[in-house]
This record gives sequence, structure tokens and C-alpha cells, in this order.
Amino acid sequence: MTTTAPQTPAVFPAWFAARQHDAWERYLATPAPKRGDETWRFSNLKQLNFEGFTRGAGVSPTADLVARSTGLEKTAAKFVFINEELVHSETNLPQGVICLPLAVALVSHSDLVAAHFMKQETRLGSAKFAAWHEASVSNGLFVHTGDHIEVEGTIEVHHWISGANTVIFPHTLVVTGKSSKVRVIDIFRSEDDISPGLAIAFNDLSAGQYSQLDYVAVQALNEVTRIIQINETSTARDASAKGFILNTGASWARNECLSRLEGPGSRSDMLSVSVPAREQEYDQRTFQHHVSEGAYSDLLYKNSLYDNSKTIFSGLIFVDKNAHHTDAYQTCRNLLMSDTCEANSMPGLEINADQVKCSHGSTSSQIHDEEIFYLQARGIDPVSARQLIARGFSVEVVERLNDVATEEFVLSFIDDKFAHIDTGGA
Repeated sequence: MTTTAPQTPAVFPAWFAARQHDAWERYLATPAPKRGDETWRFSNLKQLNFEGFTRGAGVSPTADLVARSTGLEKTAAKFVFINEELVHSETNLPQGVICLPLAVALVSHSDLVAAHFMKQETRLGSAKFAAWHEASVSNGLFVHTGDHIEVEGTIEVHHWISGANTVIFPHTLVVTGKSSKVRVIDIFRSEDDISPGLAIAFNDLSAGQYSQLDYVAVQALNEVTRIIQINETSTARDASAKGFILNTGASWARNECLSRLEGPGSRSDMLSVSVPAREQEYDQRTFQHHVSEGAYSDLLYKNSLYDNSKTIFSGLIFVDKNAHHTDAYQTCRNLLMSDTCEANSMPGLEINADQVKCSHGSTSSQIHDEEIFYLQARGIDPVSARQLIARGFSVEVVERLNDVATEEFVLSFIDDKFAHIDTGGA
């Protein structure tokens, strides 16, 4: 783990330099997770040895990586970062939308960034790594929409890790004005398949009154890279926030998602699909925090596990004392595609209000022989039948994105993962 304090560029505002200094002191003072910490239950703490990782050296625009940064056919804006350095951008956004690299926004819209930057408490176990991120972040994406603005299409952001033992700290900050709409996709990938990397990523998502904010994260790093991704979302009155995470890459991924429903009528959809294989391990922790009455949240996480892979899910619905008339749901489902995979699920519920509707649960199961027989009777071989069932298992979550182009893009990564899984003829 790093022991040298990062340096804030002189061009950044004084408040940001002070935040980074304080965050570094907090990082040093915060103990590392240890066995026995409830927020790290079932986790492999050996994955938290980050010695030897350093910031990537400066990069020049790499035509190959820019060309490989393919996504949606049409985008509202597109950004390509290599080791946090912007190497390509294009925008086609309406007036009233600020969409800039974070490094630029910190200078040109300093007060606006300060009003929303990392405001929530990191409470799901990675406070130390959130502090490391805050002390080290130098770039990412900043989006702010004015009132009554609907962004057609998607803002697409590619984050590449280049070079062995490189650590990056990408940050995404999205704020929607009243009655506005925007969708952002972050894609995390490695330049090659053999260079170890590390990403300590953070998202601030703030949905203003009556607005709709959709966020998609596609994690397709190589299988010798690790990532910690912390997602913090807040929704105001009658606002809707949808967060979707896809995990197909990385040797180890830790996702922490906290959603605060702060206004009556607000809604939060928390969605995830993970397809671990070989020795991959995905560790996901969630917190649905109902602060205001009359809010709705729905979580659906699905994992298809192969080989010796492992998943961990720990979620909590927390209803505050005066958050009456809450509707909250939490479901984690695991499809076990081998006899040696491991799925751990710990759904939770704490209610401190009256007149609420809440449910939580988890299931783990293998594919039934009857399902395979049904498809074989229609001329499909057993291996293809199992993959079709696993794909269908994931599609239920993907379809809740409610955007055909985005759904097809996400499914392309899922199909690519299935194509590279050795089923052993099972």
C-alpha cells in the first residue's frame, strides 16, 4: 500500500488541495480492514495488499486504445482516459449541460464541484480506500445539467489502465437539475491481458427534484487486475436514480453501493450482473437508506458462477424513524454453474418507521436437469443449453435498463465472457 503523499497540482483550487491533504491524513490514521470486521465478512483480505502499485507514467494519445474504445453507435459525448489522462473527447450536448473532465471542472467550475464532491460518508467498509482515492484523484468526469434539460443519448467514458502495476483513481461526479434526464456509462478495461493493475474508483451521483439519472458501470479489466469501486447516490423529491454494475473482468472486485432516498416520491433502482469464472472473486456490499417518507427502492443482483469463483453479497435496507410509507425490496440470486464455486449472501433489513412494505432475500441454485432436457429436445446441445440458461438468467436484470442500445452494449460484454469460459464439455 502506498506510503508517499500524493501531490495536488498547483492549478487546482485551494479547497481541493486542503481536502486532499486532510484525506491523506485520514488515510494514514484509518486502520486497514481486519478479520472480524462485519463489513469484510467472507472477504479475502490478502487482496488488499497493494504494495508496488504506482501512478502510471504520462501517456501520449494511443491510436490503438482510442480505436478500441468502441461502445454505443451514437453517443451524446465520449471521453477516453488512459491512466487518468484524457486522450480523446467528443461532445454533442445541449446548452445548459456542463460535461468536462474533472481536472478541468475543478478549475472552471470550482464552486459547483465543491458543492457535490464526496459529500456522503463511506460506511460499507472501504473508508480507508475512499480516503486514498480522495487524496489521490486528479481526473475523471464531471456532469451537471441545468433544469428541464433532457440529454438525448448516452455520455460514454472509457477508463484504460496501461502498464504493469499501475494504479488509477477515476472519479465520476454527475448532478442533475430539476426535471432533467441523463445517462452515463463508465467502462473499465486493461490495455493487455498480462499486466497487473489497480483501480480505486468513486462515483458521486446526485439526482435533483423530478429528474432521472441513469448510471452504468462495465468492469471488464484483465484477470490480474483488482478494483474497488464505491458508488454513492442521492435522490431528491420525485427523482429517479438507476445504477447498474456489470462485472466480467478483474481477479478481484469490491463494489460498495450506498443509495440515500432523501425526498418524498424518490426512487432508486440498484442492479448488477456478475459472471465470475476460474478464480475470480466479486465482493458486493449495498445500503438502501430511506431517509424520507414515501420513497421506493428496488435492488436486484444476479451472479452466474463458474469454476472456483466466489461471490459475496451483503445488503441492508435501512428505514429511518420518520420514513413512513416506504417501499423497499432487495433480491440477490446466484446461479451455480459448477460444484466448486462459492456464493455467500447476507441480505438485511432494519425498519424504524410505520406503514412500510419491505422484503429481502437470496437464493442459490444450480440448473435443473429438466431445463437442460427441454432444450436438448429442441436440438440444442447440453453445453449451449447451459450457456443459454445462464444468459437468460442475466437478461432479466439487463432489460431493466430500458434502453435498447445500452442493453445490447452490456450484453456484448456478457456474451464475450461466456465465449471465454471453458465449460469442459459439461
